[in-house]
Amino acid sequence: MTLADRMLLWSYVRSFLICLVSLLSLYVIIDLFTNLDDFFQDGRGFTESLRNVGRYYLYRSAQIFDRLCESMILLAGAFTVGWMQRNNELLPLLSAGVPTQRVLRPVLLGSAAFLGLGIANQEFVIPRIADMLTRQRDDLDGERETAAQSAYDPTGIHVEGHVARRSTRTVRPFHCTIPDGPGGGLIHLSAREAVYVPPGEGPFSGGWLLRDTTPATLPDWDNTRLARMLTPGQWFVYTKDADYDAVTRNGHWYMLHSTWQLHDLLQQGTGRRLEPMAVLFHMRLARPVLGLLLVTMGLAVILRDPQRHIFVSAGWCLVLCAVYFGVTLGCKFLGDNEILAPAWAAWLPVLLFAPASLVMMDAVYT
Repeated sequence: MTLADRMLLWSYVRSFLICLVSLLSLYVIIDLFTNLDDFFQDGRGFTESLRNVGRYYLYRSAQIFDRLCESMILLAGAFTVGWMQRNNELLPLLSAGVPTQRVLRPVLLGSAAFLGLGIANQEFVIPRIADMLTRQRDDLDGERETAAQSAYDPTGIHVEGHVARRSTRTVRPFHCTIPDGPGGGLIHLSAREAVYVPPGEGPFSGGWLLRDTTPATLPDWDNTRLARMLTPGQWFVYTKDADYDAVTRNGHWYMLHSTWQLHDLLQQGTGRRLEPMAVLFHMRLARPVLGLLLVTMGLAVILRDPQRHIFVSAGWCLVLCAVYFGVTLGCKFLGDNEILAPAWAAWLPVLLFAPASLVMMDAVYT
């Protein structure tokens, strides 16, 4: 890597950090002043409210970065190349016989690196903090009750509840239907309250601890693989997939999963929204390619007219981003509604933008 490459790469990294801090700060300021009452209420002290503000936006920044990753990468590349043109740093390199594509190599490498950072954030960071990302601004501790729903477990157990509390993983009232052996019969247990115990936490884990059940006992019950009576009125029901998240998730619960988790859910085929889930899985695979195509087209827009003002060029890049997101979201809508196959919905933007990027880059002055 030459000295010019290192200078251009450092300029790109600096531009990206400026775009990242600027866009994150802009989002936080607008969102905070719009929802200020949600943080400063319920008699909380000023210090505690500020702590909640910091904690909420610290977790939310990972999601904001995931949504704006491609836009920030494109804007950073646009400002880097635009300032290079404005300071007449590009013309001497071209006069020395260096092709434009060679000059842009550090920018493209930096773009690929930051796209990789965005994918790492999508695959490793967001799934780990998914629980905090689903909480509301005024309930970061999970103390408020939320609506619960039903869930079906591969073991044949069906569970449902009315309200849930995330901090204690409790659901009340709780009802479950359990298969009664090979005869095909069913037994029903209703409990005043049920607590979900994750696997590995205590002697009875990986299921629901039911309290104050009706009926309190089942004299003929002997299938301890599915349910076990601890004391009269207290049962433990074993479940594999019907956990606390399953009975409290919303319609877009899978959006915060990693790609491998989506793959496993599709292989199981037990989800309620398999078509949108399949579209999202394919879009995750196509995302790096689409990101690089967006950067390539943006750089071509900047270099097409060297005399254009840098902020005008940045405006054209924003227009390009709008077209990019419009096409990708439109294809996703068609895939979610089963008008297009999931693979077509994800890869059709690639087929549309790839020829355009090659033509635009080939037309760049060199």
